[in-house]
Amino acid sequence: PQLPHGRMPLPSFWKVVEDTLQQSGAQLRAFCQAFETVTPSPGAQPLTPAEERKVLSLVSKHGPDKLYQVTSNISGSRDLDLTLLRGQIVALLQSADTKGNTSRWLVDAGGPRGFVPAAKLRPY
Repeated sequence: PQLPHGRMPLPSFWKVVEDTLQQSGAQLRAFCQAFETVTPSPGAQPLTPAEERKVLSLVSKHGPDKLYQVTSNISGSRDLDLTLLRGQIVALLQSADTKGNTSRWLVDAGGPRGFVPAAKLRPY
């Protein structure tokens, strides 16, 4: 079968490809945002036995009032940032980063320690 863009000059063809990819990317971002708002709150998810052990160890190290739950997936982009999944439990170590920025908190994720956006944490 002949492709509809088969006789198109190459620069025009690449423009079509680029436009299509940009449009798909925008649709994917919109879908991800919609998905995050529609899915039930992480509180509804039971913890796995491994997570439970981790929570108990965090409680014994830091106390129950320091525990926070991740409200949406976090992908760390800077050095010392953590990548965490929604529903994970972490312990707050410091409610600011090394520069005093209070929108990034230092947390213990039951092994790895690093910074996460404070807006994506809620008291557990």
